[in-house]
Amino acid sequence: MIQEKIMAKKIIIIGAVALGPKVACRLRRLDPDADILLIDRDDLISYGGCGIPYYVGGDINDLEDLYSTTSHAIRDVEFFRDCKGVKVMTRVEAVEIDRRAQSLKIKHLATGEIESLDYDKLVLATGAKAFRPPFPGADLERVFTISDLHDAEQLKSLMTAGKVGRAVVIGGGAIGLEITEALTDLWGIETTLIEMEDQLLPTLLGKCIARAVATELRAHDVELLLSERVMAIAKDENSPALRVQTSRDTIEADIVVIAAGVRPNSELATSAGLAVGQSGGILVDRRLRTNDPNIYAGGDCIETRNLVSGENMLMALGSLANRQGRIIATNISGGSSHFQGTVGTFCVKVFDQGVSKAGLTFRQAKETGFDPIYAVVSQADHAHFYPSSEMIYLSLLADRKSRRILGVEAIGKHGDAVKSRVDTIAVLLKHGIDVDEVCSLETAYAPPFASAMDVINNAGNALDNVLAGYNRTIDAADFLDVFHHGMVRVLDIRGEREAQPFIEKYGERWLNIPQPELRGRVNEIPEDEQLYLFCDTGARSYEAQVFLAAKGIVNTRQVQGGYAMIHMTDPTF
Repeated sequence: MIQEKIMAKKIIIIGAVALGPKVACRLRRLDPDADILLIDRDDLISYGGCGIPYYVGGDINDLEDLYSTTSHAIRDVEFFRDCKGVKVMTRVEAVEIDRRAQSLKIKHLATGEIESLDYDKLVLATGAKAFRPPFPGADLERVFTISDLHDAEQLKSLMTAGKVGRAVVIGGGAIGLEITEALTDLWGIETTLIEMEDQLLPTLLGKCIARAVATELRAHDVELLLSERVMAIAKDENSPALRVQTSRDTIEADIVVIAAGVRPNSELATSAGLAVGQSGGILVDRRLRTNDPNIYAGGDCIETRNLVSGENMLMALGSLANRQGRIIATNISGGSSHFQGTVGTFCVKVFDQGVSKAGLTFRQAKETGFDPIYAVVSQADHAHFYPSSEMIYLSLLADRKSRRILGVEAIGKHGDAVKSRVDTIAVLLKHGIDVDEVCSLETAYAPPFASAMDVINNAGNALDNVLAGYNRTIDAADFLDVFHHGMVRVLDIRGEREAQPFIEKYGERWLNIPQPELRGRVNEIPEDEQLYLFCDTGARSYEAQVFLAAKGIVNTRQVQGGYAMIHMTDPTF
């Protein structure tokens, strides 16, 4: 006997960018007879918002590419009607939800007409809006946020007309970095990036990888101002130029782009009495239902459970929205599908480097109640002898007591290689993978793609040694701080040729004993002072540390990632 599915006949979906179209199209495939209505306050719909910085930067030439299919069909009202069988109303704003009557009040923005629509199921795909900080001048002309295609088009038209020579970007998160690259790389605009925290990507990266990101920006002539707040923006009375007043200086610019994060569009939900979390995101269960069983929500407007920390978080990504859209459609159509949560997997391109992470940062782990500890390794992403290999720098974070892996971060020139390593750990984080499992994790090997002992395995090995107390480390960024602010000494076990420039620069502070000579010259090593062990990538300096410990010399710290990581952090060292 075939069990008949119970289908909801009237489904209204508010929001037609990422999640909304996914829900509508899958619903139509599951139920050819359902009455599906997709509404949006904009006239441009179903576009790839994550591609906006690449349109601004010129990687994507035509704005229509962001809202067209792989077969080059424009995703507009007619496309959804004719190809998907879904009715779409644009320039329509959802005004009020009457949950008792299961009715939605809408306003037609072109005419001001108010209309009420009944629903059996309602989907909130209202997304998030760019945050404008409350300092004076945030709403001036030529002060942009990058929240939709209209902003992108207006900004690009100014640059195309040659009216932008200097720009200020406020906010060192992912969007801020992408826009900074877009302005600098193609257009040659003199760009200043301002971040109020002491590092870039403060909610996404620890300080080690974040320092490498900062180095990449500076290498491409971006003026980077960290630990600096914007106090006000003022318009020059005699020109279109703007003056950005910070906590330290005043900067002139032709445009300002505010990339200070986003806030969930949850006002409609709140006014209807739906539950929201501390961050303002709508609260949903694992079926992506709100506290009203007839109302679902997903995408940038909801809070999702972090599967590592167990806490709720906002995660504004089109990839998540699309996956959640499928789940919502399945459940509305009578199926049973669950969204367990997220480990916060993320990637971004920063000029010539790919950056990726999953799980918690050191600071987040500490705030959550873990006792975090991490290892950093530098290694070729392919076999080191393969011609196209490039260095990849990877940080692996664990809880000291349980040895549970809490997070992973990486940076390198081959973005695909960086992302694949992080993805490998990301899919396992929710299962509570520990350090030992990473050490023996099976990955594919061929010289054009990886080393026989992959960087993931070596990161696990390094962290295992740190936890065992064999590998006593110092982070590259911390080493640089200690070295520049104190009279500390380095034991460099590289060859004489590699060490000579440092000996000339730092004199007696730089002791060079090449690894093959270490056992015969151990008596030259002072036992009564702190030594920082240094090699190319950290592997040989760790071996030296173990040998010296066996000889009773234990006052050593091994610089994690070696010279490779130092160079990524501060190329002038």
